[in-house]
Amino acid sequence: MQIYIVKQGDSIYSIANTFGSTVEDIVQANELETPDALVVGQALVIPIVGQFYFVRPGDSLYSISQKFQPTVTELAEINAIDPEQPLPINFRLYIPEQPKTTIESNAYVEPIGDTVSSTLINAAEKHAEQLTYLAPFSYQVNRDGSLTAPPLNDFPKIATDHQTALMLVITNLEEGAFNEELGHLIVSDQTIQDSLLDHIIATAKEVGFRDVHFDFEFLPPTDREAYNQFLRRAKTRLSQENLLMSTALAPKTSASQQGQWYEAHDYQAHGEIADFVVLMTYEWGYSGGPPMAVSPIDQVSRVVNYALTVIPAEKIMLGQNLYGYDWTLPFEPGGEFARALSPQQAIQLAREHNQAISYDQTAQAPFFQYVDSEGNQHEVWFEDARSIQAKFDLIKEKELRGISYWKLGLAFPQNWLLLTDQFTIKKH
Repeated sequence: MQIYIVKQGDSIYSIANTFGSTVEDIVQANELETPDALVVGQALVIPIVGQFYFVRPGDSLYSISQKFQPTVTELAEINAIDPEQPLPINFRLYIPEQPKTTIESNAYVEPIGDTVSSTLINAAEKHAEQLTYLAPFSYQVNRDGSLTAPPLNDFPKIATDHQTALMLVITNLEEGAFNEELGHLIVSDQTIQDSLLDHIIATAKEVGFRDVHFDFEFLPPTDREAYNQFLRRAKTRLSQENLLMSTALAPKTSASQQGQWYEAHDYQAHGEIADFVVLMTYEWGYSGGPPMAVSPIDQVSRVVNYALTVIPAEKIMLGQNLYGYDWTLPFEPGGEFARALSPQQAIQLAREHNQAISYDQTAQAPFFQYVDSEGNQHEVWFEDARSIQAKFDLIKEKELRGISYWKLGLAFPQNWLLLTDQFTIKKH
């Protein structure tokens, strides 16, 4: 697969000719609704075997071989060039397809209300083959330890048809928000815990869940050890039923990080107790905050590097957003919330307002600004093929367990193309 960034004067036809692909293949791969109106700065994935590399100043066959793995001799033979001669700038080298890395992948799917929309069902059906786990969000704990289930519709059948394991997501959500008091009751009252674990096991058996995933957020900081003890009790019960257990962790960069979202999440204990963890490495840019990248690679890397000091790499799933935000400027704390949108919608918005897409090299994230019909200034940050490739490179470099997406239902075809191209997805 080739990632290509649209330049001024490009057309879908010239791009296809450059890479020996076809217009039809590029349009289909990227789900282009307006292929004759590309956006400058838009990232396309070109569906070819292997990729091409255009030589930059300072490059050598050796430095390129270090980046892409084929040896200098292999690169020279494949491209019919003399390995002793310097490479001309902009010379096009063919890089053969690389071996795939085996990982696990998860995607949360969040029905809103009492029904599952056709959009979510279609997304689950479309991508289940590329998932180890499918995680309906969420089963909410009641104050007596019973569970309120989300609508599941065809999710169990879709999972079975694609050999995808169902993840039973358990939260302390109450009336639409993570509830501190409810979380405290769960981790401190053994009677409620016994009832909860009984309900979890019964539900797992009835529906066919393979993993039980605890996502308890905004717990009181003083409940850190109580949460650890609850997880130990839960792990013992769930292992007896041959169920995996995982947890979601706030994105910390140190054990002493302060803030209610962080303090009750003990990375080292979760790494010891759980079968695996999901790092919630997104929402630096969030709907109620100032405009910035949702999952900037520099911040994500800091979280991963800390996690690796206390959790084995093979237990770490990297969290990844499948969305961006559109902020109205100027940002005012407590003011209008940013609107969530898919990467495809972001590109469409840039096209409608005739705006080129820029790319922040530090955050490894695309962005642009525009003015709406009422004269309001906007700033949009989202994900594209380059930003997701940066996360894939991190997973491979650090040899992490895999990736966990929040959440299905927003179109991002380039992600799924690159995921399939570079990884073999493990199935249980």
